[in-house]
Amino acid sequence: MTITTLVADDQALVRAGLRKILEASGDIEVIAEAADGVEAVELTRNAAPDVVLLDIRMPRMDGIEAAQQILSRGQETRVMMLTTFGLDEYVFAALKAGASGFLLKDAPPEQLIDAVRLIAAGEALLAPKITRSVIERFVAQASYDPALRQRIDALTPRESEVLRLLTRGLSNAELAGKLVVSEATIKSHIAALLVKLDVRDRVQAVIAAYESGLVQPGDVR
Repeated sequence: MTITTLVADDQALVRAGLRKILEASGDIEVIAEAADGVEAVELTRNAAPDVVLLDIRMPRMDGIEAAQQILSRGQETRVMMLTTFGLDEYVFAALKAGASGFLLKDAPPEQLIDAVRLIAAGEALLAPKITRSVIERFVAQASYDPALRQRIDALTPRESEVLRLLTRGLSNAELAGKLVVSEATIKSHIAALLVKLDVRDRVQAVIAAYESGLVQPGDVR
């Protein structure tokens, strides 16, 4: 099955490089390119790619605003942010907006391909330590949300256990192995906890785990 993608970056050479890397995979197709956030939103609306790769800093509309607009339309499209080191505050804002993860621009080609496949499969790019450090850093400054804590408390013990493990960036296969259950069971637990927490995906669930106090900054290593 071919994964369709849209690449948004204001530098033509970067877009060309990303296209070359992605299409060399054999199962990923770049169906559109955008030079700014406005184009990314419009092209996503028309082309409905599986995954959108958004640079954070772009003219007319930055990647964060573009992610918010794309994800607010109810499409199945998932978003991955591309960033450079040192833009933590922008990355966290993107995760809060609903992005499924982010990748540094200097990541190896194979990591980019794996990231697109992972996000297209409905998982989240949480494994890199920098992602967890970003979430921990900013959630540590967030105010306590009692309503969110009530939703956390409504989880079953097994769902809470799965959520704690999600904060470690484990994949469905890794979760299944650790809990000695099938991947189908893991998917069922995750689907249930997403509904109970009223969040879009795994990234939002992990943020909720920190914001509610279920997991404390520094707990996950």
